[in-house]
Amino acid sequence: MLHSRVLRYIDEVARLGSIRAAGERLNVAPSAINKHVLQLEEAIGEPLFERLPRGLRLTPAGEILVAHIRRTIKEYSQVEAEIRDIKTLQSGEVIIATMNGLAGGIVPKAAASFCTRHPRLKISIRVMFVRDIVQAVIDGEADLGLAFNLPATPQLETLWKADTRLGAVVSPEHPLAGMETLPLSFCEPYPLIFAEKSMLIHGIVADAFAEAGLAVEPAFLTNSIEAMKCLAAAGDGIAFLSKFDIAEEQRNGMLTYVQIRDRTFGKNVLSLVQREKRGRALAASMFADEIARALRAIVE
Repeated sequence: MLHSRVLRYIDEVARLGSIRAAGERLNVAPSAINKHVLQLEEAIGEPLFERLPRGLRLTPAGEILVAHIRRTIKEYSQVEAEIRDIKTLQSGEVIIATMNGLAGGIVPKAAASFCTRHPRLKISIRVMFVRDIVQAVIDGEADLGLAFNLPATPQLETLWKADTRLGAVVSPEHPLAGMETLPLSFCEPYPLIFAEKSMLIHGIVADAFAEAGLAVEPAFLTNSIEAMKCLAAAGDGIAFLSKFDIAEEQRNGMLTYVQIRDRTFGKNVLSLVQREKRGRALAASMFADEIARALRAIVE
C-alpha cells in the first residue's frame, strides 16, 4: 500500500505505546521502527512521543500526526476498495423502477450511454406506479427509484431531487409554441390532453383549471404518457407534462415545453431514491450518478 510502511509503524506504536510491541505485531525489527520514528521527528522538528519508564505516549504534535495518519490509511483503504470494484464491473445488473414517461425518454438514454462504457453490465428498467416504486426500493427489488411526487418515506434516501413544474406541451407548429410563458386560460380553446383519473397528474392539472375558474373538458384521456406526447405532436392538442417527460422529444424538435404563468400550476417534484442506509454496489452508484447528471442537464 502507498506510504503504508511508515504510517503503519507510527500508528502501531501509538496504539501499543511501545516500539518493541509494535515490532512484534508487525513482524519488524524494533530498531527499524525506532529509526523511522526518529527520522520523522527530525523532519517535523518536534518529538512525536514522550519517552516514559513504561512506554511511549503521544505528544500534542504526535496526536495531530497520528490523526492524519489514520485518516490517510482509511481513505486509502477506500480507494483500494473502489479500484477492486472497478475490476468487478464485468457483469451484474442494476434495476431502476420508474414511471412510464421517464422510462420512455431520459432513463433509457442514460442507460444506453452508461452501457456503452460498461457493456457487460445490464440495466433493467421497470415501469411501475408510484406506490409500487416505493415498495420495490424498500424491499430491495430495485436498486434505484425515479419518480414524481414520491411520498415522504423514512426507509428511502434521496440522492437527487428537483421541483419540476408541469407546463403546456405542444408541437413546434402550435400557435402557442413560440411563447416563453402563457396563462392557463390561453390553453382553454385548444383540445386538451389529460391523464386519466387513476394517475396523480390528472388531479394536479384538473385542480389547477378549477382553481383558475376555467370549466374545461379534455378532448383526450389516457393513462399513457407516451400517448399524451404523440397526441400533442400530432395536432393542436395540449398535454401537461414536465420537461423531463419530453426531454428527448424536445431535443429532437418533436415537442415544445411552454411554462404556465399561473404560480399555483403544476408543482411536481422529481426524486431519485435508494433504500436508506443501504450501501450501493459500485455499478448502482455509478448509474445513479449517470441519471443525476442527465437530470441536472435538463434543469440547467
